[in-house]
Amino acid sequence: MKEKLYIIKIGGALIDDEELLEQFLEQFSGIQEKKILVHGGGKLANTLADKLGVEQKMVNGRRITDKDTLDIVAMVYAGGINKNIVAKLQQKKCKAIGFSGADANLIKAKKRVHAEIDFGFVGDITEKSVNRKLISKLLKLKLVPVFSAITHDKKGHLFNTNADTIASVLAQALSVKFDVELLYCFDKEGVLEDVNKPESVIKNISEEAFSKLKNEGKLHKGILPKLENAIGAVKNNVGRVFLIKETELKNHIENHHAGTEICL
Repeated sequence: MKEKLYIIKIGGALIDDEELLEQFLEQFSGIQEKKILVHGGGKLANTLADKLGVEQKMVNGRRITDKDTLDIVAMVYAGGINKNIVAKLQQKKCKAIGFSGADANLIKAKKRVHAEIDFGFVGDITEKSVNRKLISKLLKLKLVPVFSAITHDKKGHLFNTNADTIASVLAQALSVKFDVELLYCFDKEGVLEDVNKPESVIKNISEEAFSKLKNEGKLHKGILPKLENAIGAVKNNVGRVFLIKETELKNHIENHHAGTEICL
């Protein structure tokens, strides 16, 4: 029987709220099984870019990462945010260790190639990008990896990489060795039928149901990358995948009924 592993992704809204982040990390540190945390960015990168006069360009909710922007996100994601989370987890007796994909060649990316848009220093990854052997060794040492949304190409270049994708790809790669449960934690109760009604949680979503909801325009653009990556994980042998409210982490771990489960 494979050992249980939780891979948990948190986003910018939680990172920007110090009190909520503290509460979440308390719940996260209480998980007894093996675990990995993946985090996004938050408003800090945009705030710093404004101060430095570096214009930020977005296309369909995705950041165009020029060289100046890459310097900012690398400092903020892999530096300030990552080390702040690691320090808070140490305080809670959790042996966290912070990483970018460049550290120990843990996640190798390829520069995104798009027919119409130059995304700049944005890296795409697959499960083959992951140094599964070394991450497994870290977990066996009872360390808790905390991944920022920065990867590299092993040619000296850093890349900005979607944190939802990093969580999904880690889950796919590590499912070979562990019984993986992937959790996307965000500020809603789950995927909602009506974004204005917190009680309208859809308990289960299949790929077919996702396509229907997307075509009907019922999904907010912010939820799309999470669902696309969640479905990709389920299709590639990840045991269980959920989208849950960040405050429900402990409840979900103990009772397994919070949020929306993604299924085939």
